[in-house]
Amino acid sequence: MRTVLSRRAGVTLAAATAALAAAMAGLGLTAEAGTNPAATSPVVATGNGIVRGVAVDGTAAFRGIPYAAAPTGELRWRAPRPAASWPGVRDATKYAPGCPQGAGIAPPGALSEDCLYLNVSTAALHPATKRPVLVWIHGGGLTADSGSNYDGTKLAKAGAVVVTINYRLGALGFLAHPALASRPGGASGNYGLMDQQAALRWVQRNIGRFGGDPHNVTIAGESAGGLSVLAHVTAPSSKGLFQRAIVESGAFALEQEPLAKAEVTGEEFAAKVGCADQTAACLRKVPVQALVDNAATASVTIPGVVDGAVLKESIGTALAAGRFNHVPVLNGSNHDEEALFTLGGRVVSRGYNVGYTSPVTPQNYEANIAAALRVIPAQAAAIAADYPLSAYPSPDKAFGTLIGDATFACGAQQVTKWTSAHAYEFNDDTAPFLFAPAGALSVATHGSEMWYLFDLPNAPFPAPLNAQQTALADSMRAAWVKFAATGNPSTAAVPWPASGRNGAVLSLKLPAPQVSTDFAARHHCATFAQNLDKVK
Repeated sequence: MRTVLSRRAGVTLAAATAALAAAMAGLGLTAEAGTNPAATSPVVATGNGIVRGVAVDGTAAFRGIPYAAAPTGELRWRAPRPAASWPGVRDATKYAPGCPQGAGIAPPGALSEDCLYLNVSTAALHPATKRPVLVWIHGGGLTADSGSNYDGTKLAKAGAVVVTINYRLGALGFLAHPALASRPGGASGNYGLMDQQAALRWVQRNIGRFGGDPHNVTIAGESAGGLSVLAHVTAPSSKGLFQRAIVESGAFALEQEPLAKAEVTGEEFAAKVGCADQTAACLRKVPVQALVDNAATASVTIPGVVDGAVLKESIGTALAAGRFNHVPVLNGSNHDEEALFTLGGRVVSRGYNVGYTSPVTPQNYEANIAAALRVIPAQAAAIAADYPLSAYPSPDKAFGTLIGDATFACGAQQVTKWTSAHAYEFNDDTAPFLFAPAGALSVATHGSEMWYLFDLPNAPFPAPLNAQQTALADSMRAAWVKFAATGNPSTAAVPWPASGRNGAVLSLKLPAPQVSTDFAARHHCATFAQNLDKVK
């Protein structure tokens, strides 16, 4: 039996409900399954067809729903196209493949170029419920990770409808090359950001059927996902697709590369993968694995590219000038962001992965600073004076702290000022870190807060939260959902500063969160403002 529910403007709620009931009756399904999230096989009619999910701890989970057509063949390196409709009931109990990427934090199972899928977690399926919607954009440097690595069940139980998404990564998502432009002299690159926009348009059309409010959508992300959130905050073409924004450790790359520079890199990449003729036809025939293996030279993924289509100007330029989508913002960073990266012998400095001379010594300290921050020796000396080696257990620790302050903490502080954001700093230095062996890190570093918001089913080193940490996690989820609902993260249990613009930041720490007013001073933001202003 072929049952396709078309999406037509002007269809009333009553008509849509009747159509769903008729479709389910014809398929031997009960009406209860379409409205009860605790049902074993919850069913929802989307604009492309019916999906059957799975009950998860009092919520309904729908996994692997296509939001765009497979970006393969002639659709490789093109803006996403609409997904096709399907007959009958689509199984939405299993995650779809992740997008092609290298080893590391890739999801288990298959990877595929056909990867534009999303997942929904909801505790209330009735369309009249209208819960706030939180769309999670994963991190991973725009080269790795997947929506399936984040289980939104706990946030759904806290009151949000949670959507996690895949988007094209690496060369497939961000290659800038003149042959890929839609017209001569036109834009190329940022296909991954276009995918995110397509997912948000899917949310606008469909999330009401999952109990969400399409007019109350929050985009949220961590690391490159947080940077993506800032991209949409500044992108004119993203206006109206969301009403609030949450940026977790995402203010580390506020200046993007110009298109011309990115396209030169793209041409070098094309030659490297065997396309000396520099044609789109050749590039679209390159095996996926070759694109993944050469992703490091593919394009400017981080810090990104001003392509002229999605991004009209650098993120920091747009924010500083007030040219952005003025929505409520919740913005923050973690205590020692760089500790994770220095563990691997590199730093993330102002949007770039940077190697450095290790071990850091008194003799090479200032040279390392100058190279990582791209400043002149006099500026490096002025910065080093604020971070005397005698104040740290090792020169490497001093260097990592300094780069983390310059890149993440003070980047976050600047974004908070520009957007009048509610500001936080995650400071539970006892937080278990699920991406390194126990004992490797003993500080709140990059990514430490995610375990307090999501279950991370594929993390390689799982560890439980203790009672105090569980209470902090509960309060954080309550704040994130309250912000998604109202634009204000304050709850009866944990009040937040009205805005971080005046320097007030909520320190998320044990035994209980508390307001801090010395964030900028602790992270030496005045020093960086004085010495980084002429970079590039």
